[in-house]
Amino acid sequence: MITRRFATVEPVFGNLRHNKRLDRFSLRGRERVDGQWKLYCITHNIEKLSHRGAWS
Repeated sequence: MITRRFATVEPVFGNLRHNKRLDRFSLRGRERVDGQWKLYCITHNIEKLSHRGAWS
């Protein structure tokens, strides 16, 4: 069960770090960093939906 969880979570961080070049946050402060993180996660999820053909 735990290996399945790691298999699904790791590509998200790899995608955000490598493809989106999110090595560091460009904003300061906990609330701003949280907002920036959520923005990157939203774009990742939208890309996943578009690749699966959710809006076809």
